[in-house]
Amino acid sequence: MAIMITDECINCGACEPECPNNAIYEGGVEWAVADGTEVSGTYILEGGKEVGVSDSNAPVEEDFYFIVPDKCTECVGFHEEPQCAAVCPVDCCVPDPEREETEEQLLARKAALHL
Repeated sequence: MAIMITDECINCGACEPECPNNAIYEGGVEWAVADGTEVSGTYILEGGKEVGVSDSNAPVEEDFYFIVPDKCTECVGFHEEPQCAAVCPVDCCVPDPEREETEEQLLARKAALHL
């Protein structure tokens, strides 16, 4: 499952530089699939929506850091554990129960984001 940041986030920013997929953004910041990835052209988001990789997308959260589920691989293929959770001082980076994914799905997302 993708990782999510709960509303207990203290906005310290420790998680953001640790993400190998650049899937973590400060609250209120627009995001794009191309940010920190090697993708070009278009990309299919969760739910089947096709977007241009450089298109700006609305923030997932306004008040605290957030993780874009379409870019999160739980660090599979990079590290042994999600790095955001490893560095979070308040333990607010947790598995998202709404998005259960297999290791194969996470590896496929990694391959799609890092050509």
